[in-house]
Amino acid sequence: MDKKNALRAGAVTAGTTLMMLLMTSPALALTRDDGDDPGPGLSVAETLGLYVAAPIVLFLVIAGLVMVGDKTRKNQA
Repeated sequence: MDKKNALRAGAVTAGTTLMMLLMTSPALALTRDDGDDPGPGLSVAETLGLYVAAPIVLFLVIAGLVMVGDKTRKNQA
């Protein structure tokens, strides 16, 4: 890659990063919107179960189903 393409790629990357940072600033707002009605918060156990345990269990179930399907196909051949 020559120097001109490298500079162009760097400028595009920097511009994209800057635009993303500027566009996400409303997500960090501390004021509530009109009609905002947040529900009750999650406990630590609920958070860990929802965002850690559930994906691991789903991964293991899907991997197990794939392995069972793969073994049945090998036995038929």
